[in-house]
Amino acid sequence: MSAPDGSPVGAERSIGQLFASATTEMSALVHDEIALAKAQLKQDVKRGATSGGAFTVAAMVLVFSLPMLNFALAYGIRTWSDWNLAICFLLSFAANVLVAGVLALIGVVFAKKAKKGQGPQKVAASMKETANVLQKAKPHPRPETPALEDRAPAAIEAVGRSTS
Repeated sequence: MSAPDGSPVGAERSIGQLFASATTEMSALVHDEIALAKAQLKQDVKRGATSGGAFTVAAMVLVFSLPMLNFALAYGIRTWSDWNLAICFLLSFAANVLVAGVLALIGVVFAKKAKKGQGPQKVAASMKETANVLQKAKPHPRPETPALEDRAPAAIEAVGRSTS
């Protein structure tokens, strides 16, 4: 068995070799994380496209079925009221205009909210703030640990006790 840089495990390696090994492993880790993010993004885009296509087809079916609804509404008004058929079709058209007006008002309200929303700008500002905090952060001081030679007899004694 050998270390990533080819040296045998347990062999004494210099700090330079350890640093090079750590750098190589960190680089590989970053590349793997990027590849994972790309794969997840590709999957999310594929799901979003499928969802968008399904919603588009549903909207088209609904749009193409609206004339049937208009005819049914006009003939229904005619059946209930015995009014002239032309007036019934005008009332059906007026109902469509009313629904379209309400939907347009809802669209305007949401468009104004979307215009006011600064979503991407807020995210960018938050990321800049986090980067500034991380740049100013100092590592926590670590408590001094006894040298390896000082701990060796206690460790050997503990192992000896656990096996007996």
